[in-house]
Amino acid sequence: MRTPRTIAVVAHSGKTLDGGLDELRRRITGHGVEKLLWYEVPKSKKAPKKVRKALDAKPDLVVAWGGDGLVQRTIDVMAGSSTPLAIIPAGTGNLLATNLGVPADLAGAVDVAFEGKRKRVDLGKLNGEHFAVMAGIGFDGAMIQDADKDMKARLGKLAYVWAGIRHVNGAAPRAQVKIDGIDWFDDEASCVLVGNVGTITGGIQAFDDARPDDGWLDVGVATAQGALQWARALGTMAVGRSDRSPFVRITRARRVDVKLHSKLQYELDGGAREAAKKLTAEVVPAAIKICVPRVRVPSEQPAAEEALVG
Repeated sequence: MRTPRTIAVVAHSGKTLDGGLDELRRRITGHGVEKLLWYEVPKSKKAPKKVRKALDAKPDLVVAWGGDGLVQRTIDVMAGSSTPLAIIPAGTGNLLATNLGVPADLAGAVDVAFEGKRKRVDLGKLNGEHFAVMAGIGFDGAMIQDADKDMKARLGKLAYVWAGIRHVNGAAPRAQVKIDGIDWFDDEASCVLVGNVGTITGGIQAFDDARPDDGWLDVGVATAQGALQWARALGTMAVGRSDRSPFVRITRARRVDVKLHSKLQYELDGGAREAAKKLTAEVVPAAIKICVPRVRVPSEQPAAEEALVG
């Protein structure tokens, strides 16, 4: 694979991983890069402008350093682009990186950026904004909103669990959900999730069979109310398939329409958004090219090894 000659880095300056941004620069330039474009932002919301500027320079590769928020903002701009994206997981949850097998250490993530495979993956698009992992409303959206920056800094992924506990006794709103235009659910729902991958916020395996390259979105509705029912639902997810829980219903669709009887906050890839009463999510097949680890088939041997054997 040809080494990318022009690299654009979009980095959240408040995130750290191993040796930090100085180490990232050193490792990138060690790969024979001819031109390095460097953009730092103090918060994820500032990333889109820098990503657009980076793409205007026509780089061979865009590297995103940060957490789920910066990655989501980056893919929203890069959707439909032929330029590959490399993720350096420097956040708390690192949902997309984890689902794609990108290493959680700086050296491993940079190695994937330069030596990994460029894989086309689907994205979801909710109310005009792209997401790569999931979108959620109800209990999930409230949980994300409460897991603030300070809490995540202190507790890591447990911040989402702690925040969630504070919402399990809330009243479940009524939700009407259509799957590809067909009525599918009309009842009280504590949470409605639309996923592109299997593992979601807090490390929960919500969609056991989800794949980011199958052209579908997985859809889940949770009807659990109160701490006891949620404990049973999460316990089933922990030891078996989530769709085995009596409080969870799961299917697939290319378009999902959700109508609520009252406005609720929703979230995209772990980032809270304003309250809404109607949501429309659609799959965007093969929307972005992302660097992922290479998986060698056991029976395959590199050419050099074959030459030695022969």
